[in-house]
Amino acid sequence: MSQTEPLIRNISDTARWVAVYRARESERPDALFRDPFAVRLAGQRGEEIAAEVLRRSRNDWSLVIRTYLFDNFITDYVSRGGDMVINLAAGLDARPYRMDLPSSLQWVEVDLPEILDYKEGVLAGEKPRCALRRVRLDLASREARRALFAELGRESKEALIVTEGLIVYLTAEQVAGLAEDLAAAGGFRWWTHDLMSPGLRKMVMRQIGPLLNEARAPLQFGPEEGPGFFARYGWRPVAVHSILKWAVKKKRVPFLLRLVALLPESQGRQGSHPWGGVCLLERSTPGEAT
Repeated sequence: MSQTEPLIRNISDTARWVAVYRARESERPDALFRDPFAVRLAGQRGEEIAAEVLRRSRNDWSLVIRTYLFDNFITDYVSRGGDMVINLAAGLDARPYRMDLPSSLQWVEVDLPEILDYKEGVLAGEKPRCALRRVRLDLASREARRALFAELGRESKEALIVTEGLIVYLTAEQVAGLAEDLAAAGGFRWWTHDLMSPGLRKMVMRQIGPLLNEARAPLQFGPEEGPGFFARYGWRPVAVHSILKWAVKKKRVPFLLRLVALLPESQGRQGSHPWGGVCLLERSTPGEAT
């Protein structure tokens, strides 16, 4: 690694960092999931980023639980006969290779060409368990993504949209635009994403903000309304899982944080409370009250 370039060069590098935590969880005898590809996908740069982040913040457990909760929503969707999963900003996610998925399932990964080229190189020779399609696209291009969503919406009956680790990097205006575009696609019914409160966003930025700012990838989205933010854009929350409370259930947090998790919380506004969760939304039907 060049000594003149930042440790995290761009938002795509955060995928290497997250892959390290998937690799470490996979090595545990009581692992919540197994990702045999994570070590290769993370690479040396991923290990270096993870080491520096760990020096500043010891919240690695939250990324493990986040992955676990997304897995659960996807597994439930597939068990109910879901026909298409669309993973936006898919990064180095290896779910089509590591999860128990039917061969009939259509899985679409969308991300920038560089990160998908890298992943394809690492996974060359590996066989996905379902029908996998990769789309090289800059999701910041609204016209291009709308065209893709319209195409995929015609191909699916009730697709599940996955945006793991994406919307937190966007502005509220950008998230609203994405929500509107997803709701406009006729075949999209479900959307799962992670969310943080304003309090948690500020706390994380105090810890690792300098690294993210250097990469021009600051955390920006932490709505005061919580999951209710999405109602005005055509999506209603149907399930909200607290990352901390699930981390306690799965014994992935230090003792003191287990005590914090005993405090009551709502699924709505969190304000300055440092809250993070994984949400499942359903597209509202026309005229439905939100």
